[in-house]
Amino acid sequence: MTASGEPRSFPPAGRRNGKGLPQVWTWRVPATATRPSVLVGLAIILVLAGLVHLISILAMPFLAEQDAYRRLAKDRPVNEMVLLPDTTPAGGALPMLDPAFVHAVCLYNLGKQPLKVRVPATADYTSVSFYTARGVGFYALSDQAAGRVIELDLMTLAQRAAMPEDEEITAADRLVVASPSTTGIVLVRAFSRDRDMREVVRRQLEAATCAPAPS
Repeated sequence: MTASGEPRSFPPAGRRNGKGLPQVWTWRVPATATRPSVLVGLAIILVLAGLVHLISILAMPFLAEQDAYRRLAKDRPVNEMVLLPDTTPAGGALPMLDPAFVHAVCLYNLGKQPLKVRVPATADYTSVSFYTARGVGFYALSDQAAGRVIELDLMTLAQRAAMPEDEEITAADRLVVASPSTTGIVLVRAFSRDRDMREVVRRQLEAATCAPAPS
């Protein structure tokens, strides 16, 4: 009993230190608890690596297509159809082009007014694809659906909504494509069945135009 009347606590029997005296009981934290487990560290590394990989995949289309648009704009005019060279070096602005096709591009900017795109159909197959500046494809059309000439008006959603009602009636017999962005890329592809036809196809695509629509 202590002076205050509380029972006195004694160390467990049989526990003595090196001097033969009773050993006072103490709580000891295991040494391994002071540092993270190896498995926990590996789990954290794997989770962080997975997050970085996911973010890089989600950002890849945006970064890649933005780079392509900027690289094309360095030496090519805006709102004008331009034929691409037959030999595209690896790492070029558009390095994934199919060599069996002849390609032309138009970097468009609809900030001032809509554009009229006109592409003559070639002997085998011709298609026109539209991409935003971020590389998101929003429309595509081939000569199989359009006929001998692919002809359409390209404009923003706001320009499309601002069309007068009488012009809406006139527009019923022509194709109007609304772009979700002010800038983007028009990509024309024309198939060449053999090498002898390639120059013929290129001359046909020289007639393709991408110019401001007449007001």
